[in-house]
Amino acid sequence: MTRWVDEILRRYGQELILEGKEETVRAFLQPLTERREEGPEPSPIGGLDGRLWLYLGKAAVRAGDQVCWNGRRFRARSGRPHFIGPELSHWRAVLERAREAE
Repeated sequence: MTRWVDEILRRYGQELILEGKEETVRAFLQPLTERREEGPEPSPIGGLDGRLWLYLGKAAVRAGDQVCWNGRRFRARSGRPHFIGPELSHWRAVLERAREAE
């Protein structure tokens, strides 16, 4: 019943790396519009990107997990599985840019 999710991810998903597992997966990653859309905010030490990002994919991403995409590192604020009946459909996670000092 969830084969369509696999097919959509295969065709249109982006390649991400799950840190710690060093696993490459296909998923969707895009900025959330609930926060500011104007991008980085100025600070005394440079621009800080305060946007949140949405992850949708088959691989489990939980709070604290790190994801790399397109040369950028993200840290999951939250993550949970979504089911269609008893079958796992996908994982949904909210990510933020990882700070270099972490």
